[in-house]
Amino acid sequence: MGRRDRAIRSALFTRRALVLAGAELAVFGGLAAKLYHVQMIEGQRYTLLADKNRVSARLTTPVRGRILDRAGVAIANNKPNWRAEIVAEQTDDVEGTLDAYSQIVPIPDRDRARILRQVREQRRFVPVLVHDFLTWDQMAAIQIHAPDLAGIVVDVGQTREYPFGPELAHVVGYVAPPGTRDLNGDPVLALPGMRIGRAGVELYREGELRGQAGEVQLEVNAAGRVIRELERQDGALGDDINLSLDANLQGDVLKVLGDESASAVVLDAQNGEVLAMASNPSFDPTLFDQGVTEAQWVAWTSDRKAPLINKAITGLYAPGSTFKPTVALAGLHAGTITPEDTIFCPGYLDLGAQRFHCWRLGGHGNLNVVGGLKNSCDVFFYETARRTGIDKIAAMANRLGLGVAPTIDLPGARKGLTPTREWRESEGKAWNIGDTINCGIGQGYLQLTPLQLSTMVARIASGNAIEPRVKLADGESQQPAPLGISERDLGLVRQGMWEVVNDPHGTAPLAKLDFPGVEMAGKTGSTQVRRVSRALREAAGGFNSMTLPWEFRPHALFICYAPFNNPRYACAVVVEHGNGGAAAAAPLARDIMTATLTRDPLGALKNLPPDGTAPEKG
Repeated sequence: MGRRDRAIRSALFTRRALVLAGAELAVFGGLAAKLYHVQMIEGQRYTLLADKNRVSARLTTPVRGRILDRAGVAIANNKPNWRAEIVAEQTDDVEGTLDAYSQIVPIPDRDRARILRQVREQRRFVPVLVHDFLTWDQMAAIQIHAPDLAGIVVDVGQTREYPFGPELAHVVGYVAPPGTRDLNGDPVLALPGMRIGRAGVELYREGELRGQAGEVQLEVNAAGRVIRELERQDGALGDDINLSLDANLQGDVLKVLGDESASAVVLDAQNGEVLAMASNPSFDPTLFDQGVTEAQWVAWTSDRKAPLINKAITGLYAPGSTFKPTVALAGLHAGTITPEDTIFCPGYLDLGAQRFHCWRLGGHGNLNVVGGLKNSCDVFFYETARRTGIDKIAAMANRLGLGVAPTIDLPGARKGLTPTREWRESEGKAWNIGDTINCGIGQGYLQLTPLQLSTMVARIASGNAIEPRVKLADGESQQPAPLGISERDLGLVRQGMWEVVNDPHGTAPLAKLDFPGVEMAGKTGSTQVRRVSRALREAAGGFNSMTLPWEFRPHALFICYAPFNNPRYACAVVVEHGNGGAAAAAPLARDIMTATLTRDPLGALKNLPPDGTAPEKG
């Protein structure tokens, strides 16, 4: 090869080397730029993405706030809930482990089938629930035999505890796992062990009681298996809720009600705080947390005494003669009767071709408003209602808290009904004078709750528009507004109610208190529930309603307040199918008021005269 050829080859090689070097430089330059971009510019973002692959952030179930009575006694609390779980990858023989576990805590066949199905369907490192709500003894026994229970682990969570059980179930309510309809995208609701309020205060105050979820940072591998816990942030504990209820008084009230299908409400007559609200029979609220069996649900729903219903706020009853104080106030306020007026009762009132009977066949003779109340004379209130008219009676009823939208801080409270002419016409029917006559004695279309009846008597006793509530007032409570009813009119009605109980000829002598220095005022009531045919009455042995089947007997009612001269406690009692208010409801109300005065949660008796005599009546 000549010199010239060698020079040409050398030039070609040099050019190729330069091209290759340039290409390499471009490639490495690009890689360097990319590396700089990844590490320096977007390094933080990629670090976060890597951490997300390595770190799993999981929410922890919030701890629910407590519910306390007025003395600070816990009536809804939390307690540890021990759960047994099995981790399949930690045992070579799942079924053998379950057999050994069953020797300590038996596993029903249905639960065993569920456990084995979940073990097959889930990853082997994911725990499967074996048992929930283990007792302390069961948990301890499992821990003692842990060497023989490969794969079994005990975890602890929180469960709701109701120390007073059925006694406060209707007011406090209960919690249960969220249902499909509750899952609104909130991840907290899907947490294991999560419970939400389903009734009572638990439902009404759910937002305050629930609290806020915590968060735990876990290191996981590519398969999602937890390696270790990195960090934990506890959530915010739910708020404690203080109720106005006296838990011990509540128990006393239920003991008085005994086996009756009944309800009773005791109010602070000055500010409306509910001191006791009993509905009988009741139920165990803890069963909803643990899961109600089908047999238990059938037993509850088929019970004609309706244990799941809070009758105090949802039960609707014709008030009967307990409505007569309202009619009296309506007549006095409208001027259709005066304190001096008397109405003659011959035992009936004729209206056209229709005769309305008084409960006393021979009549009561001439009565003024106080005598009309003391004797619960039907004719007196037939005539008062006829003169006053249904619209004015309804207006007074509304003023006393009857038939208006409930303000009680509990879910499900019903409005009831105080009928008017307009209401009847909106139903496409005409109101007639006979309807007014029936409402005059608390029958007809009237439908009220025991809570409303207790509100009515508290307003009559205090003269103020108290509003019932179950949450204890924070600090100084606002003084209720006056009713706008003259003290003269209220005084006459109070006097009539005093004579019902304390006059030997009143309709409720069985309600008289045997309590030093304290007198009580009250009013009886009984209401027909179902129309009784002549054939059914004859089959039952005559006119005595006590011989009728239970569901055909009248309801028995009684309203009262005490002390008479310094009203502080107001009470209403409804005994379903109790027959007569004087015989069935009045003695229960007396015993409830006696229990209330004995405990005296408001300190109302501190200023009684030292000699134990009652103050002068107003």
